[in-house]
Amino acid sequence: MTRALDQVRQIVCGLHGHDALLHFEQGRISLRCTSCGYETPGWDVHAEAPRENVTQKKARVLQLPIVRERRVA
Repeated sequence: MTRALDQVRQIVCGLHGHDALLHFEQGRISLRCTSCGYETPGWDVHAEAPRENVTQKKARVLQLPIVRERRVA
């Protein structure tokens, strides 16, 4: 019964907008609503981001034609 009541409270709070604050645990950061207790899946702090081979590309230079006269209608 309490589980169903918690879910209803989270749905009603979600319709009005959660009061999310950062929640820190060991090795994890998430958002937790102060009103209903809803918590996002969060982020793992210790996980390494996948590294891709980053190569520098030659910058392209775009040359625009020079306008000599302005026409006014």
